[in-house]
Amino acid sequence: MASSSGNIQDHPTCEMDTAENDNQSKAPGIPLSRKLCYAIGGMPYQMTSNAKGFFMQIFLLDVVEMGASYASIILFLGRAWDAVTDPLIGYAVSKSPRTRIGKLIPWIVFSMPFGVLSYIMLWYTPQDTMSPGFSFCWYFVWCCLFDTFMSCYHVPYSSLNMFLGGNDRDRDSATGYRMGMEVLATLAGAAIQGQIVGVYHAKRLKVCSMQQNDTDVLAHKHTALLNDTTVNLQNTRKAYVIAALVIGFIYFMCCLVFVLGVKEQLAPLSKLDRINLPYLTGMKMVVSHIPYVKLVFGFLFASLAFQMAQGNFALFCTYAANMGGYFQHLVIILLTAATLSTPMWQTLLVKLGKKTTIFIGLSTYIPVLIVISLLRNSFPAFIILSMLAGASLAALYLLPWSMLPDVVDDFKVKNPSCQDLEPLFYSCYVFFNKFGGGMAVGISTLVLHFAGYKPGACKHNSQVIFSLRMLFAPVPICLLLIGMVMFYFYPITEKRRQEIQTALTKAAAENTPKGEELCL
Repeated sequence: MASSSGNIQDHPTCEMDTAENDNQSKAPGIPLSRKLCYAIGGMPYQMTSNAKGFFMQIFLLDVVEMGASYASIILFLGRAWDAVTDPLIGYAVSKSPRTRIGKLIPWIVFSMPFGVLSYIMLWYTPQDTMSPGFSFCWYFVWCCLFDTFMSCYHVPYSSLNMFLGGNDRDRDSATGYRMGMEVLATLAGAAIQGQIVGVYHAKRLKVCSMQQNDTDVLAHKHTALLNDTTVNLQNTRKAYVIAALVIGFIYFMCCLVFVLGVKEQLAPLSKLDRINLPYLTGMKMVVSHIPYVKLVFGFLFASLAFQMAQGNFALFCTYAANMGGYFQHLVIILLTAATLSTPMWQTLLVKLGKKTTIFIGLSTYIPVLIVISLLRNSFPAFIILSMLAGASLAALYLLPWSMLPDVVDDFKVKNPSCQDLEPLFYSCYVFFNKFGGGMAVGISTLVLHFAGYKPGACKHNSQVIFSLRMLFAPVPICLLLIGMVMFYFYPITEKRRQEIQTALTKAAAENTPKGEELCL
């Protein structure tokens, strides 16, 4: 297959490439080793982002003891900053030249050490007591830095799906491996973070229970409880740093495996060259492609629903469902179910088509949310429902990302002279996902602030409990229904997908692009 300029043979890989990719129709399939190495490269993003998604809110509110208003600003503006930088980084990647190891991979290599460092600092508490202003600035700055470096990693990584070689079925298979690994990474991140810090959250709940139940406690015993609370808080902060160090090390190792195991391959009508389009012109072409717009908004609302439920899961279990001591176990169960169900969705994707399969996966989530929001103190029922929620989560991981390459191929068929815009497509896709996540967590925390949430409190008023129940089920369900409506109008069916692949193969074989005036 075609490779980067220079002496690429010196670049170590997990597999050997033996054929040139001059004709896509004759291209060999993607080797299993390349699929696995590519899939492992997706683990750092999911491991870190989901650790943030599950734990950042409760970390800021109950560990840092930051005011809910400040926390909501960090969570929302941090995600907004992250989302805004994605298209800019996508454009920068498109404008970058090819190097000896490719065009996309250098971005991944050079952003990795900065991403690891900023992730560790994000969970570090520099002082036992901090002023509200200093605390806000510290976590907001590190949040923005980490998200920026992670965008430099994830945008070129996700775009690389188009440049692995093989045909569309090979790409779908590679996406399946990638999503399986990413769900596994989510499980690993939540397990590492949950098991390391969960014991300290459980101790805090125990101390709170003792304070509430023993109303006639003696003064010296009350003082001892306060001392235990202070020591436990310090230990909890150290535990978060230890968890960040472990995840940071795994981040580094996954990146190393990916870089050693994957080479960029040319795709039909894509040369991996610098684009000559101005930024606004390229963005206008991307966002005016109708199938892409419908897919993006379907993904936005579905992701917004899942991330709102995810972001409030810890607080909901702790204060609304009386399951705070089991929270970390429920997260592991949910993510284990997501990991194990990914092959099932991949099989259904092939047999039923992507559009039908995503409806099945997303609709499963609605009754699960309804039942969970009504339960209290029922660990066996929570186990079963967490497994069903995990299966639905796997569908959200796999299907939209498997549908995106079809949209890019459709654009390339309709605009054959507009080459190498893949990073812009993928970066805008990530933009809407992250912006939706920022809105979900930021709005949730702001609602809790107005409901009267008090950081560090053992018990909250009825308005807070009601708000948690609303944010966990009714609001996500409404968002999910909007997303399913958008997916209903998504125009690329299995028949249309096959037509696109036929046209793309023919255009690549003829190598006579038309419509060049569209990209002037």
